[in-house]
Amino acid sequence: MSVQQYDEIGEAFEGFKSLPLMRYGEVPSFLGMVGDVSGRTVLDLACGTGFYSRELKRRGAADVFGVDISVEMIAAAREMEQRDPLGVRYEVGDVAELPPLDRRFDVALGVQCLNYAEDIATMERMCRNIHRSLVPGGEFFVLAQKPDYRFDCASLDEYGFLCEPTGEEIETGPRVRVTALLDPQPISIVSSAPRREVYEDCLRATGFRAVEWVPLQVSEAGIREFGEDFWADLRANPPLEMLRCRA
Repeated sequence: MSVQQYDEIGEAFEGFKSLPLMRYGEVPSFLGMVGDVSGRTVLDLACGTGFYSRELKRRGAADVFGVDISVEMIAAAREMEQRDPLGVRYEVGDVAELPPLDRRFDVALGVQCLNYAEDIATMERMCRNIHRSLVPGGEFFVLAQKPDYRFDCASLDEYGFLCEPTGEEIETGPRVRVTALLDPQPISIVSSAPRREVYEDCLRATGFRAVEWVPLQVSEAGIREFGEDFWADLRANPPLEMLRCRA
């Protein structure tokens, strides 16, 4: 399901990061949580077109390896690497079936990754593969749909997105349709919003520790651009949440 969705999007996925929720919420919040990566090795899982892979390489990461299940996403990431060589490597791969890699990494990223697990067993396999790919004490940073997001709140359209339940429930939590209001053609993606305990139990069962939820913030640049009042609904009911833990 997720492979076909992303194969159809390709490089247009880069446009997501220009929307207010991403530009002034997700991106600065996630990069702020990850922190200084100077001289560190980074494994970017479900890397998409490589946005965070490139950003962390520019911020001094020694080696960045991006993996995504979508052939088209990896093709777009490699094309951008050719246009602007940074030394980032990309490979097609399924996190749930990730083979042992040629090295262990200091940092792993999972942006909209674990929430594509179709059941708890699959999420545990994903977490186990990620844990195995990290050095002892390595850090894993997650960004996904907020587990207890309230769908009856004010619309997110002014921030560039719609977020709606599909009415279907799977073992990990409710299915969710997220629509990026891109011009000229909006793009919709269906994933799930796993329950908070599903994330925590799967991570701890596979060896992760110090599991901590981190709220999304609005950057100072976003406040300067739009003012405090503009962000009131997002701050009251953010659709995204982050999580960090250690191997």
